[in-house]
Amino acid sequence: MTTNTNNCEREYDFALVVAGVADLTEEGLDALFEAGCDDATPSIHYGALFLEFSRSASSLKEAIITAIRDVLSSGLHLKVLQVDDCNLVSQSEIARRMGRTRQLVYQYIAGDRGPGGFPPPVCYLSEGKPLWQWCAVSYWLASHNLLREEESIKAAIVEAINTTLERHQMPEGLLDEVSKELKAIGA
Repeated sequence: MTTNTNNCEREYDFALVVAGVADLTEEGLDALFEAGCDDATPSIHYGALFLEFSRSASSLKEAIITAIRDVLSSGLHLKVLQVDDCNLVSQSEIARRMGRTRQLVYQYIAGDRGPGGFPPPVCYLSEGKPLWQWCAVSYWLASHNLLREEESIKAAIVEAINTTLERHQMPEGLLDEVSKELKAIGA
């Protein structure tokens, strides 16, 4: 008997934020269950449906994509807004995700410790409160053996899925129009 090790499944935990439902009705829950979302725990927060999945799959990407497919096939006219995994992080959140102190993270940011070249902040919540893109930070950390590579890969997968979902929410044609204008100026 041969065993296929390429088809090794494991459990992945993630949440999808979904628009299109104002209340959790019995009919809606049944439709989600029948569509394959029997591994999700639904709840409503701030007017949006959150589906917390614990899904078996061969990869995180497969787990998320199949969950999105199942939500969309429920017949409920739902729209998946994003995977609920914030990509913008503060210095404190970087430290929490690394399991290290804020002071150590500050030293990486300032270049006082580590190899230098820490990713710059992408925006500021307010004066003196910078936010970094977790995908870029996790890549930098993993590249310097300061974070497991698996965490960086997870961040990249979630970022790619969320970017694609976000693009689907833009007014039709706007993305193409802006892309052409940016390309024309060499950006």
